[in-house]
Amino acid sequence: MELGVMIQLSDRTEQKLAQLADMGFHACQLNCWNPALYTEQVAESVKAMLAKYDVHISTLWCGWSGPAVWNFYEGQKTLGVVPEQYRAQREQDLIRGSDFGAMLGVAQIATHAGFLPEDPNSPVYAEVMEVLRRIVAHCKQNGQYFLFETGQETPTTLLRTIQDIGYDNLGVNLDPANLILYGKANPVDALDTIGKYVRDIHAKDGCYPTDGRELGRETALGEGQVNFPALIAKLRAMGYDGPITIEREISGEQQIADILKAKMLLMDCIG
Repeated sequence: MELGVMIQLSDRTEQKLAQLADMGFHACQLNCWNPALYTEQVAESVKAMLAKYDVHISTLWCGWSGPAVWNFYEGQKTLGVVPEQYRAQREQDLIRGSDFGAMLGVAQIATHAGFLPEDPNSPVYAEVMEVLRRIVAHCKQNGQYFLFETGQETPTTLLRTIQDIGYDNLGVNLDPANLILYGKANPVDALDTIGKYVRDIHAKDGCYPTDGRELGRETALGEGQVNFPALIAKLRAMGYDGPITIEREISGEQQIADILKAKMLLMDCIG
């Protein structure tokens, strides 16, 4: 298992890559929320930076345009490809993200698809499946896996979605903290349902919701309710030997300190 860190594609990408190298990392997930950056010029610039700092991208994490509200009310109406009013544009955003990943030579992209309907008989479920099939088919043409980031749906709904889409280039970007922050599952138990599809992991921690409107609270690794020793042991028993990407959703010196703390905790778990 190789440890990496989540970084943002921005005018500070080179600075972040230099910090990664200084901290002893050689892998990252590259996160982009601005589809306007999906150009050959930007891809060439990023590849030069990666070579300079001896870092490779495990997964390109593709955001999408339009509003994004991270709670249980407005989130249903704004996140991913589920909201009808944003669906067509976000389909194109993710297809462009796949093409950008191909320019970078990245073998998998990930995203939040939104609050996938729990009811497979819902008309919205059928509509969203068609959009996802087109995106996944495009990824397949680019020789890529399409990864669902966990959190906004139960593991059972995610498993059903993967089965109903029906392509062989589907996987999971396991964010164990999100399963807790959204109150959807215990991440260790969730592996019984979706573990065989895991292809990248966010090493992130947090607490269950205590408010029916707001997500739970993200924390530094080891300070939340994710049992990382048990999670990594179970992943290893299932044959997982892929990347583990540290994600800490704060900035500044405390973020760096928390990333280094997470690195030590994870190295102890990996052995």
